[in-house]
Amino acid sequence: MTDSPTVWDLWRKAARLLAVDPAGLGGAWLKLRAGPVARRVTDGLGAAMAPLPPRKLHVTISDEALYGGVDLTATLTAGRKVLRGGLMTGDAAFLLPMAERCPVRLAARLGGMLDGQDKSCLIALDEGIEADETLPAALSDRLAFHLTLDGVRLADCPEFDVDVAEARAQLADVDTSHAAETLTTLASHMGIDSLRAPLMAVKAARAHAALAGREVAGDEDISAAAALVLAPRAVRWPETAEDEDDHQPPSEPSEESADKGEGQDQMIPPEMVLEAMKAHLPEGLLAQLQMQAARRAAKGAGAGARSKGNRRGRPMAPRMGRLSAQTKVDVIATLRTAAPWQTVRRRQTPDHPARVLIRPDDIRIKRFEEKSDRVLIFSVDASGSAALARLAEAKGAIELLLSEAYVNRDHVALIAFRGEQAELLLPPTRSLVQAKRRLAALPGGGGTPLASALRSAYDLAGATGKKGMTPTLAFLTDGRGNIALDGKPDRQAAEADMEGWAQAIRARAIPSIVIDTGNRPQRRAEALSRALGGAYLPMPRADAKRLSEAISTTLVPAQ
Repeated sequence: MTDSPTVWDLWRKAARLLAVDPAGLGGAWLKLRAGPVARRVTDGLGAAMAPLPPRKLHVTISDEALYGGVDLTATLTAGRKVLRGGLMTGDAAFLLPMAERCPVRLAARLGGMLDGQDKSCLIALDEGIEADETLPAALSDRLAFHLTLDGVRLADCPEFDVDVAEARAQLADVDTSHAAETLTTLASHMGIDSLRAPLMAVKAARAHAALAGREVAGDEDISAAAALVLAPRAVRWPETAEDEDDHQPPSEPSEESADKGEGQDQMIPPEMVLEAMKAHLPEGLLAQLQMQAARRAAKGAGAGARSKGNRRGRPMAPRMGRLSAQTKVDVIATLRTAAPWQTVRRRQTPDHPARVLIRPDDIRIKRFEEKSDRVLIFSVDASGSAALARLAEAKGAIELLLSEAYVNRDHVALIAFRGEQAELLLPPTRSLVQAKRRLAALPGGGGTPLASALRSAYDLAGATGKKGMTPTLAFLTDGRGNIALDGKPDRQAAEADMEGWAQAIRARAIPSIVIDTGNRPQRRAEALSRALGGAYLPMPRADAKRLSEAISTTLVPAQ
């Protein structure tokens, strides 16, 4: 028996793989607070990434500092344009502290750098553990490893030597054909829609095999790559025999399939890779990754959607613009733009009285980024299939969430479905008392018009979106809809209606989560979450407090 690996062991393995193939793996996204552990990470990366020089970036860095440009002070002193080099000149191992505050502009620059350069990599240090800010998806998708080191003690972080010269030399000769097919299939089973993820997983398997001196990436390399690259990105997890409701005897293989399999390498079933992957993960980390996947899928978590304005909010990069009553001039950016041209303009107009000659093309306008209000739309299954006990737990959980939503200044709407159709019990409101009163009066029993609930949630989300709000949908149900939209008890028609409205919600990219309130995980609830393109969170044997904590983790993180 070997001891269970720790999160630091996982990072040590990822750092070694990144040292072998920095450009192929792109880098790592590490969530950890500033402190001794973060310093140990950055100090160790200098030796691990050699001979790549380490370069630290800041989230407010300008394009001139990145790519080079005009040195304003030297230009004004010399009376001629003086250029300076940028940090992105040449390959390097870039460190980005406070990565959770990385603006979209910088993410685009760094993404282009990772796509275009042969050897550079990026280590994004995300300190926003409890905030709703996060690294832009376009950048995190290009980083192979996503790890959370928060809570790790310095005493549990031994230093490690990285000697990967032989592995780097052998990297190009490793055969990954078998690993590519297996990891691509596993990524599909995990609900990962990014094409970069399986490609980076294959590269991680290749680097893992090179470190071990193997010429072919085998099962050990595949499971390690799946644990490091695919597991943190998983939206769902392949079902095992324990999770299946219906236990059917295995069918006998046909002669045709048996003949076809002879002499060929058989792809490892995703279930087997998943089991082998667990050996590379610390105890309890798999459950944590599942919860994080649910939170990522609920893309409306935290504050509302971002919008661009010119009056208030977080400052953004200035843009060229015109003077008007609705705009604010960025004086510093305007002067920086005009400075290199002062000598030429003074020669053209020597008698002009102004000390600084500014043209309309020099004007730079301030821009700000603000966030819209969010509305949480709860759809609660009050039918007979939900069972009275589970309905009571759902009511208790929502009451706790309502209090949190009130503190976060979120709007809350409540839809109940039972009998023949869904009913909007509470339009979007911030009134905590009114919401609790409507919830307490919710009866139970009758059919399950889940299709009607989906339609009502879709319509309400559209109406709130037109008002500038960001809707997030939460369905508390076991997924067993049996009432069609016409109000008739027809399970087959009800499922068709559910599928249609779930696809409509997904097409509009409305964030959603399905909380399975069945006494055991239900296939229909998980199928509904896949159709919605949202998160699935089974909560068997959960009381109101646990149910509230689970939903709060995915939808309403601490501010």
